[in-house]
Amino acid sequence: MNRPLDGILVLEFAQYLAGPYAGLRLADLGARVIKIERPGTGDACRQLATKNLFVDGDSLVFHTINRNKESFAANLKDPKDLELVKRLIAKADVMTHNFRPGVMEKIGLDYESVSALNPRIVYGEVTGYGKEGPWRAKPGQDLLVQALSGLTWLTGNADDPPVPFGLAAADMICGTHLAQGILAALAARERTGRGSLVEVSLLESVLDLQFEVLTTHFNDGGQLPRRARYRNAHAYLGAPYGIYETKDGYIAIAMGSLTRLGELIGLPSLAEFDKDPADRFDKRNEIKLALAAQFKTRTTAEWLAVLEPADYWCADVFDYPRLLAHEGYRVLGMEQEVRRPNGATVRTLRCPIRIDGQRLYSDVAAPVLGNANQTLNEEPSDA
Repeated sequence: MNRPLDGILVLEFAQYLAGPYAGLRLADLGARVIKIERPGTGDACRQLATKNLFVDGDSLVFHTINRNKESFAANLKDPKDLELVKRLIAKADVMTHNFRPGVMEKIGLDYESVSALNPRIVYGEVTGYGKEGPWRAKPGQDLLVQALSGLTWLTGNADDPPVPFGLAAADMICGTHLAQGILAALAARERTGRGSLVEVSLLESVLDLQFEVLTTHFNDGGQLPRRARYRNAHAYLGAPYGIYETKDGYIAIAMGSLTRLGELIGLPSLAEFDKDPADRFDKRNEIKLALAAQFKTRTTAEWLAVLEPADYWCADVFDYPRLLAHEGYRVLGMEQEVRRPNGATVRTLRCPIRIDGQRLYSDVAAPVLGNANQTLNEEPSDA
């Protein structure tokens, strides 16, 4: 199929996750994404393992986030290699990097210098905390940003210590924002003929992720988040919102009338907490304790058989094996296998976006370091 970004050339100087995540999404949408990597070692993510898993010499996480790309190995401190890179920049549509502030200026590949080479280029830049302020040189790392942003006080129960997300939430949302900014700048270029500088930071992205709760904080007199003492699922929402243990598993209960929930599960006393809307939050610990005791008396399937026909918002709580075996997952067709020329394969997920009803699959694996050097050196400089 023709993809929206067919013909767009992206040069990715970014490492680890946030910048490469944006490149992954652009590649899924049809762009040709070329990673510019150090000779010999390449992107440091090639050796950043999750669960010590490697495939064909590179970490599984590198394969996950760099599929469908090419690699050009170049030493940016070598004048000859730098000149080759500038030739690529001159014909590129997009360039991204996530070096700390000041690094690209020293190399001569900052936005002003690159824009002089190619006024149409969209230049995407990821930092940890922006280019100003006391944190500008601090390592832009996911856990550190979660810690500084206040995010870790939203998960877990009231008596728990700060709890981070169990995945790289800062990197993923920041990469999404970078891709959004790049796409907007490409659309603007169609009108103006000129590129743009797109800047995102891990901290700003994680702050935006909290826009709902920070807006509450701005307007409630500056009160701190109050996690529920039991079954907390959202620090700013009242009962029954949470996950509860059943006789044989767990059930998730979202928003809904407490009176109706009490009627359905045999707990009529819940109606008392619907008389004053404030009670749903202020007395949520008391409510959740009552719910927890009641939900333990029957199996998850029994509760679902009562709640789902009544259209009360609820769900079973799956682990990965149950999810992957369920038709609700299988019908999405989310999985694909990517392959290197030597036969090494990785089972992974496809792009979650559909275009004109079509799912976006690609079987191209993450690149071997420098796999495009010969091809790119042979291409005409004005291609």
